[in-house]
Amino acid sequence: MSTRGTIKQGLRRRLAAASALAMGAALAVAIPTTADAAAARVDNPYVGAKAYVNPDWSALAAAEPGGAAIADTPSFVWMDRIAAIEGTEGKRSLRGHLDTALAQGADLFQVVIYDLPGRDCAALASQGELGATELDRYKDEYIDPIAEILADPAYADLRIVTIIEPDSLPNLVTNAGGTAGSTEDCATMKANGNYEKGIGYALHTLGAIPNVYNYIDAAHHGWLGWDTNMAPAGLEFKKAATTEGATVNDVAGFIVNTANYSALKEPNFKITDSVNGTTVRQSKWIDWNYYTDELSFAQALRTQLVSQGFNSNIGMLIDTARNGWGGPDRPTSAGPLTSVDDYVNGGRVDRRIHAGNWCNQSGAGIGERPTAAPEPGIDAYVWAKPPGESDGNSEPVENDEGKGWDRMCDPTYEGNGRNGNSMSGALPNAPVAGHWFSAQFQELVRNAYPPIDGSGENPGGGDDDDTQAPTAPTGLTSTAKTSSSVSLSWSASSDDTGVTGYDVYRGSTKVSSTTSTSYTDTGLSASTAYSYTVKAKDAAGNVSAASSALSVTTSAGGGTGTGALKVQYKNNDSSATDNQIRMGLQLVNTGSTAVDLSTVKLRYWFTPEAGASTFGTYCDWAVMGCGKLNLAVKSNGSAAGASHYLEVSFGSGTLAAGASTGEMQLRLNKSDWSNFNEADDYSRGTGTSYADASKVGVYTAGALSWGTAP
Repeated sequence: MSTRGTIKQGLRRRLAAASALAMGAALAVAIPTTADAAAARVDNPYVGAKAYVNPDWSALAAAEPGGAAIADTPSFVWMDRIAAIEGTEGKRSLRGHLDTALAQGADLFQVVIYDLPGRDCAALASQGELGATELDRYKDEYIDPIAEILADPAYADLRIVTIIEPDSLPNLVTNAGGTAGSTEDCATMKANGNYEKGIGYALHTLGAIPNVYNYIDAAHHGWLGWDTNMAPAGLEFKKAATTEGATVNDVAGFIVNTANYSALKEPNFKITDSVNGTTVRQSKWIDWNYYTDELSFAQALRTQLVSQGFNSNIGMLIDTARNGWGGPDRPTSAGPLTSVDDYVNGGRVDRRIHAGNWCNQSGAGIGERPTAAPEPGIDAYVWAKPPGESDGNSEPVENDEGKGWDRMCDPTYEGNGRNGNSMSGALPNAPVAGHWFSAQFQELVRNAYPPIDGSGENPGGGDDDDTQAPTAPTGLTSTAKTSSSVSLSWSASSDDTGVTGYDVYRGSTKVSSTTSTSYTDTGLSASTAYSYTVKAKDAAGNVSAASSALSVTTSAGGGTGTGALKVQYKNNDSSATDNQIRMGLQLVNTGSTAVDLSTVKLRYWFTPEAGASTFGTYCDWAVMGCGKLNLAVKSNGSAAGASHYLEVSFGSGTLAAGASTGEMQLRLNKSDWSNFNEADDYSRGTGTSYADASKVGVYTAGALSWGTAP
């Protein structure tokens, strides 16, 4: 029998054993089982889990000044070449890591799958050992051996989280032809399909193991935050996730900002701000992007991906290992109002020269510590790229890892089309990618935000000896509700060392963490009862008992109908006084049966003010195809803020139960191109992420079935 056949047969035996264990776990409700039963699959693998701390990284961190304070922080293990599976100098094998995780009593293990053929076609520093056509080697010598180890019944109680192939699929969207940053290598990988085939094979093979949770890398907002990139990226992700036997069920979620520096939040300005009539989107730093930070991007991308067919319970991870941007130079307010560029540059916490800079960035700091379910739709903040591991060598270095020299890692480099021909912002004297970079680690510690407690205690700065939980929150009440949201408030808890925050639960699902005593839960269904509880926590990680449960029923959806359709809206243009109205809409079927789209019309109400009384309408992009949409502007009398409406109808087709049409990017203008004043328009909102829109109407067979008409 061939070697490949032996590996495949062994792998099938492992997966069969793992599946049997999973079945045993399912039967455990009724029948006692042994301690070997596999852990039950969960919606969010991070909730309630104890994550593995990599001793190889921990020892290096602890030896650095200030490093002891974070040396016990869990991070991902990188399988960046075939040899890493059996271990390389100074780094234990994959099985060695897993065995150590069991010895630590951990029940969560995190690993990066990173060795595609033609890996990272746009960055020489992180290119790999496999050539563009070596897909069979990737499958046989890399993925199959990893899967065989992960499927060992000894590890069945571990929740194993994988990041699937950073910097691959996004390159096919932005760097495979026709842009300033395109490369021949990326064009080759797009043409041969081996990124998609390799990732599909990894998802399918690893996804067959019951306790593995696959997260696909999805770049960052400074890469995919433009609609011209974001929607096509979703289609590319879907293509890979349905290739080589994979399905969307093999995808637990996506991760953004892997090994990058984009700020988690930009607290000092919003994408909707404007200075002297010029929007933040028009600033040189934002450059017409729709997002200022990773949190808003991750949440919007999640909505986009669900609309394109990924499961509605997918979660997002955000790599916060190096995006803190703290230190004495961290801005505390927006910049001056002299120009939009001064306003943004003076206030942005991300201090890079250009958002396209990615290699060993000067001035960066450690970000938020790993946290489970910190925000709606976010499964966890994680440390995917362990602080102190280099992004790439600043000068040419010979190595046997297939890693080249990328000028973006050279501090003297003046840039290229991908970073606006700006300086690279890289630190000097950097070693090969993945090797320890002491100077960078020390700078990351100095510039951490939140700051690091240098005492060597736990990363949150709490007291390891504190075992007393806060008191349970009391007085949980609903202060307001709509058809799609519930606002909550409660009385503060007390604690011997101080309460640091609260976790809000809808049923058994944690929907948010907050430091205040109030929270608004959004994206809900109309006329639906929801149960809420709140728990308090302190700096040592002690969690209180739950508050008394509160049941709240959302308001009716509005209008005269009782249909199961709803519409979601986002503002695609923050300027309220230019000559076009731009919006994103998507129709969602919340019912249990399919809907005939030929009977459905959407209405967006507005006023044109003075100027021409005829209009141009446009569909710039739609998941379902612009050719399936009909657009028209119609008069609505003299209603305040709603003398006209844009009507969207569908030529044919059906919308399946639980499905969405996906995004429809629409705009309109007056035929004389005079300006609108949208500030008082009935349907206009300011949100830049999709949310239920009760002031956009849905009419089914002529009857209002969603929304409130003006």
